[in-house]
Amino acid sequence: MNKNFFVFIAVIASMVLILSACSGGNKKSNEDNIKKTKEKNELNLSSGDDIPTMDSSLASDQVSFTTFTQTLEGLYVLDKDDKPVPGVAKGKPEKSSDGKTWTIKLRDNAKWSNGDPVTANDFVFAWRRSVDPDTAAEFSYMFENIQNAKDITAGKKKVEDLGVKAVDDHTLEIKLVKDVPWMESLLAFASYMPQNEKFVKSQGEKYGTTAKSTLSNGPFKLTEWKTEDKWKLERNENYWDKKKVKLDAVNVKIIKDTQTAINMYQTGKLDTVGLDAQNIKKYKGREDFSTEATSGSYFFRINKEKNKNLKNKDLRLAISKSIDKKSYVNSLLNNGSKPLDTLMIKDFVKDSKGNDYTKGVKSPLSYDKKEAKKHLEKAKKALGKDKITIELLTYDEDESKKAGEFVKEQIEKNLPGVTLKIKQQPFKQKLSLEAKKDFDISFAGWFPDYPDPTTFLDLFTSDSPHNQTGYANKEYDKALEKANSDEMLKSDKSDERIKELQNAESQFLESASITPLYQTGAARLRQPYIKNWQNHKYGGDYSLKEVEIAGAK
Repeated sequence: MNKNFFVFIAVIASMVLILSACSGGNKKSNEDNIKKTKEKNELNLSSGDDIPTMDSSLASDQVSFTTFTQTLEGLYVLDKDDKPVPGVAKGKPEKSSDGKTWTIKLRDNAKWSNGDPVTANDFVFAWRRSVDPDTAAEFSYMFENIQNAKDITAGKKKVEDLGVKAVDDHTLEIKLVKDVPWMESLLAFASYMPQNEKFVKSQGEKYGTTAKSTLSNGPFKLTEWKTEDKWKLERNENYWDKKKVKLDAVNVKIIKDTQTAINMYQTGKLDTVGLDAQNIKKYKGREDFSTEATSGSYFFRINKEKNKNLKNKDLRLAISKSIDKKSYVNSLLNNGSKPLDTLMIKDFVKDSKGNDYTKGVKSPLSYDKKEAKKHLEKAKKALGKDKITIELLTYDEDESKKAGEFVKEQIEKNLPGVTLKIKQQPFKQKLSLEAKKDFDISFAGWFPDYPDPTTFLDLFTSDSPHNQTGYANKEYDKALEKANSDEMLKSDKSDERIKELQNAESQFLESASITPLYQTGAARLRQPYIKNWQNHKYGGDYSLKEVEIAGAK
């Protein structure tokens, strides 16, 4: 996913933030704004952040990934149960006896929004571009299961050596390093989307930076994009499966203030909106109210390289143990989010006996203010100082400001002598500062890119582009390599593999390189006339392909 740590990382909190969490109002007096039908066949959404890029090779965030889910289509797409089903591919891959050579037939009626056919070369070109060192793609590691990808990114081999080729216009051959069980799901991820070579080259450095410099092969196309204001998607009439696309258009307005967004929903300018904690009680029980568990993991990334005080493990442990996560979730979110002491989320992976993966992970990072003070005293003694100042880098949304203030109060109350300064930045700028490791602690989130614990654990290997903490442990790296060996990937080794990963995560958490906070949930208002909304646990947050508006003309 996404590996976005950068994400994030990702966006600011699953759907709640992608759709710009917010709300407010009077339950009884505003019931009359709930509508069963709507005449205009356009969906109106909000986002807390602008799209950083529409270049699938450069994207590393949840806003972009979710937008690609609407405008681009890979070999496979995720269905309503998050299972990969054919997209541009005509069917399942034909596999060699060892499972490492895949031959995939493409639809002959798949087209780009400019009318060009989608061909096997569009995938070859896109994937080569993503692993090319000159592209400097943050998500190039997502291709490491394609033969030679890692060596190409390291500059040891040519891009032409990548294990993918166009046998003909509608046949793609892929050579894998391992036959991993989640490979088809990975082929549905944004980084694996095709690119029209002629169009990309004609746009040069402008590619993916404006609506005009973007091309689509998915259900919708980007037709308007005003930086830090709004963007618009319109139905792609050249899409091969356009009969299933019901909406004429999707309008997304960038709104950072929660009350503004809820007011727009109440006046009919938005069709759905996320709710913050203070508004959930007001709207709970209404017909348009709903909650759900989502799959984001939010945490503080602790950078040991800029603020030298943070090299001290006791200080990092003190920070992690000083924050009351349950209170954080209940007072700031109250939307189904759950306190988390691990990196990996709950209810995502289970062993053969049905035991949740997280139950086998040991974490020293739970809330305990008495232990936090003990670690702080050890840190002060080792550092030879009684006053410590730390800066927290976070997003510029209203909800992030509240979260920052809560954490500041917790840390400064429970850790005497520690001062936390809050630095809020727009989404794109925040990602840039993280990439340069120009921060002390950053508020980050990660949404899975495929259904396996490694989608989280790979973030903190020594060579991961998302490991912006200074953590490097050869034993951790080797444990993940072992877990992804041909032997451990055998079906009869699944429980043994999970144990290996649980031990690796326990080892990582013991370093206190991050402070786990919570697993995301979402509470929202959504007009009843919106039908067939489809959320995803990994990849893009949702698909709008089959969404329809009751009563639309």
